[in-house]
Amino acid sequence: MTDQSNPKVKPNPQKVAFLRELPQEIKEQITGEEAQAFIYDQEVPDSMLDKLKDYLVDDESQP
Repeated sequence: MTDQSNPKVKPNPQKVAFLRELPQEIKEQITGEEAQAFIYDQEVPDSMLDKLKDYLVDDESQP
């Protein structure tokens, strides 16, 4: 059973908001599978991380 089919599991609202704020040309490149993995806190495919690299901050680089 996937997380999204379980009614008790809800998408991460911060990640949903993040995806909504992306430029249209980036949103068009993201597949449904990638978006679902991202918002349901599953392992995100490397392909999506590549698409979002300009919009993500590396936690390790923060003081």
